[in-house]
Amino acid sequence: MRNMLNGDMLETAAFFERSPGALPLYEAFAEKVCAAFPDVNIKIQKTQITFTARYGFAFVSLPRSKKIGPAGSVVISLGLPREVRSPRIFAAVEPYPGRWTHHLLLQSPEEIDPELMMWVKEAYDFAQIK
Repeated sequence: MRNMLNGDMLETAAFFERSPGALPLYEAFAEKVCAAFPDVNIKIQKTQITFTARYGFAFVSLPRSKKIGPAGSVVISLGLPREVRSPRIFAAVEPYPGRWTHHLLLQSPEEIDPELMMWVKEAYDFAQIK
């Protein structure tokens, strides 16, 4: 498994260079995801961090504008087999029939709650069968 504890710290630092305040929030999210799903791999790319099991199921990115979220926040994107309606989700699109991508803003570690982790588990399970 590749995560913030044993992954490439230089890649992680480079990803959060323009928003270093978001790094602790990402670390809290990654820690919970890795604890829940020990087979997860993390791939740090230029614009997003991808959590994969068989396929990508959760994605972390930085808000592209202040309209989406303040400095220090992160955007969590999840691939689900259904549309979820919640005030926490600021966008949901169906790029393929039966596959919904949901985007939500994470601003504090307290938001990494049972509801979010339920959606992460659903995305993880969905990635195993798609």
